[in-house]
Amino acid sequence: MGVSDLQRTRFAHSPLMELAESLWIISSGRIKPVHRGWFDEVSDRLHKVDRELLEVLVPGSKMDLARFLVLAGGAEATTIEAQLAELATLPVDRFRRELIDLWGDDLPPRGQQLLAEGPAGLRRAADALWQYWTVALDPYWTAVRAVIDGDIAHRATTLARHGVATMFAGLHRYVSLRDETLHVDVKAPASERKLTGGGLTLVPSVFLWPHFYFDDKAAVPGSLAYPARGVGGLWAATPGGQKHVTDADALAALLGRNRAMILLALESPQATTRLARRLGISAPSVNQHLTALRRAGLVTSWRSGRFVLYQRTALGTSLVEASDSGRN
Repeated sequence: MGVSDLQRTRFAHSPLMELAESLWIISSGRIKPVHRGWFDEVSDRLHKVDRELLEVLVPGSKMDLARFLVLAGGAEATTIEAQLAELATLPVDRFRRELIDLWGDDLPPRGQQLLAEGPAGLRRAADALWQYWTVALDPYWTAVRAVIDGDIAHRATTLARHGVATMFAGLHRYVSLRDETLHVDVKAPASERKLTGGGLTLVPSVFLWPHFYFDDKAAVPGSLAYPARGVGGLWAATPGGQKHVTDADALAALLGRNRAMILLALESPQATTRLARRLGISAPSVNQHLTALRRAGLVTSWRSGRFVLYQRTALGTSLVEASDSGRN
């Protein structure tokens, strides 16, 4: 990576990447505890999707994704609708080549039928993915985006305070920047690629956790998807992991029960609607409590697209930790 590559390195998000990675979790049956809460909620709704076709597109038996699902992460305004529309209009030859590259000689009959349909098969694939999105991801997308946006904010702060090498080292334990070389350790024969000034797109992902994905076949710019911070608390049923707040707790006695619950929940960035649904409090009431907490310096906020995200400040975190210490 030359100076020009470092200057052009940027962060982006990819709803299609989240769709593909979440679908791989289901197809493979490898439901890690961190995503168990999400899977338990969506599993009863999966009868509404074409599982057979989806497993052709994202087979759990493979450790890779078809490249047509790894469209480069886009700008803040990128939507799943736009990415699936792009997928539906890919050249048929590319779709055929990349699906066969994934399956080799084992492409199942449903996949062969899909290829035989030509452009109609591409549209059918995009429709099946959209159907899955509406069932499994759309209800949670605000919360997922909040985690992704919070990760990007953290990486930007790390870059500003500690430099680019520290920022890269924090993406994943198998990723590091030494001199002008980005080292990505994988179980594959060693190879080297020289970037040509186009930079690198860094894509934080919720469902990729705990792995990473380096797209070494992409045209400029290349992309590196990595696990976003804060995934552990995303599907928690109660704020702060599994903490339950009562009126007798020190934090609740100081702030009031609802404000204590909100402060505990803001370990990772959250939007008002997500907090309201998660805590069982009305959105207007959550807004009032957030305003009070922000004025007290316990939470901070910033706008990300259509949403305002909230997170605890260092002072808010110190207050939570002090209340835990007092209880213990």
